Amino acid sequence: MDKKTAEEKMAQLEWYITKHCLWQYNSRGWDREIQNERILTKSRQLLCGENAKEDDSYADRYYWSEAMTLVEAFKRYFPWLEETSNEDITLIMQLLKEQMDYTMIKGSLNTELVKEQY
Repeated sequence: MDKKTAEEKMAQLEWYITKHCLWQYNSRGWDREIQNERILTKSRQLLCGENAKEDDSYADRYYWSEAMTLVEAFKRYFPWLEETSNEDITLIMQLLKEQMDYTMIKGSLNTELVKEQY
């Protein structure tokens, strides 16, 4: 898959997250970054048929449950995922994480996201 196609597919997934997922609105930038990393990594693992559970901690179970919900929706609304190779899914999900980090943290005008005391 070329980069342009991957970016187009990524934009579809980003659209879904920005319209339907509340976890993107955490009030601290570092929380958003951790959630992006863990939820999207677990989503990629699930889409690729890998084990997405690391341990039985509350945090891991939370990220896994968010990823499961996200993957179910992705498969329902974006059937092209079923025909996409694991290599291409990995590329798309990496682009998605980079875009979500930019949109939700680095490119945000909300200065509270970067306050160290917060």
